[in-house]
Amino acid sequence: MTRKYFGTDGVRGTVGEPPLTVDFALRLASAAAQVLAPKGGTVLVGKDTRLSGYMFEAALEAGFVAAGVDVMLIGPLPTPGIAYLTQKFGCVAGVVISASHNLYEDNGIKFFDGNGSKLTDDIEREIERHLDELPVTRSSEALGRARRVDKSRTHYQDFCAATIPHGMTLDGYKIVIDCANGAGYKVGPRILADLGAEIVPIGCSPNGKNINLGCGSTNPELLQLTVPGVKAQVGIALDGDGDRLVMVDHLGRIVDGDQLLYVIAAGRHAEKPLTAPVVGTVMSNLGLEHALQKLGIGFRRAKVGDRYVLELLRETGGVLGGESSGHLLCLDRTTTGDALVSALQVLSIMKRTGKSLAELAAPMPKYPQILKNVRVARKIDVNASPVIQDAVARAEARLAGQGRVVLRPSGTEPVIRVMVEGRDGDLVQELVTELAGAVEKAAA
Repeated sequence: MTRKYFGTDGVRGTVGEPPLTVDFALRLASAAAQVLAPKGGTVLVGKDTRLSGYMFEAALEAGFVAAGVDVMLIGPLPTPGIAYLTQKFGCVAGVVISASHNLYEDNGIKFFDGNGSKLTDDIEREIERHLDELPVTRSSEALGRARRVDKSRTHYQDFCAATIPHGMTLDGYKIVIDCANGAGYKVGPRILADLGAEIVPIGCSPNGKNINLGCGSTNPELLQLTVPGVKAQVGIALDGDGDRLVMVDHLGRIVDGDQLLYVIAAGRHAEKPLTAPVVGTVMSNLGLEHALQKLGIGFRRAKVGDRYVLELLRETGGVLGGESSGHLLCLDRTTTGDALVSALQVLSIMKRTGKSLAELAAPMPKYPQILKNVRVARKIDVNASPVIQDAVARAEARLAGQGRVVLRPSGTEPVIRVMVEGRDGDLVQELVTELAGAVEKAAA
């Protein structure tokens, strides 16, 4: 049975269009209660700053309470904060209302289990099995209760601060933090300020509609201008729900997820050799793999998606992994991708070594990487097409071991993603064009 509603990160879509409607949210809460809390218990519900968050929060609250489950409403808080507090408060599950890096017209609903981990595919399928049933409404004496616990976000702030060495402060650092007008707009600046940094906040004035709008990790241009403009040492950009991180060095240059993963891995390895591999994805830059090899650190690639990175980390016993987009996993610090925790790891390495972010990231070369989406009229198996496979073989021969070719179908739209990377940028561009032509020919 395939999942009808759950994608790689919960249920997501345009507000007002199925499945992102009030009645669906209520049914989803009822279905989740039957699977995750059949004997009752407490569910923690958090959200980002989208206008529609109020609506879905109320619907989820009603569905859980009617099914006999208590609800704690914590308001805007980063997704990883919900994961942490779900575990800390002994909840049976955590729920986040967010569409991550999307604009405010979209929203989503995702779950954590009682351990602060994302649900397995099997559990999501079981929840979907109950979605066509009428919502459960128990008798008055069996109903759940709901309460606001907004002030509990300080527990998450304390947790984040404790992920850097005891006694370390950020005194002497001037940091620009862009919270994407999203879930981290309160806790992000407070964590850094409490650690002694001088803070210049941007993207910290949400109005319900400006989340991720011209700001945050997907639009870091303002951050790039602000960091050198105010003579800050570093800039931090979160996405709307606070699980992705992009940083900017003192010169205003972007340091992406691959580079940040290298900085953290190299920093950890310098203190205590990493015996398990670092995990990236098929889209991670080849420069990351080569830079880690020079340090004697193993590297493995998972499918695109943080859940697959997490699976491979658990399989290999690794603790560090992530995606180029900035979704980083530091499993020796927390259970899920956390932009603030990841940023603190980088800042602590800067503090310990006395090096700038630019210096720490410099040993990792970034090879030219070009991604082209080829729209197709029909579904094709790129691995079974002689036309495509011949083109891939020719491309790989020309790269001569100094690059990579990746072709993969999109999971959300009728396109084949063609990616080529290598040391020679002109050759990479030429090969992308040739491969895209082969895909178009095969799909004709």
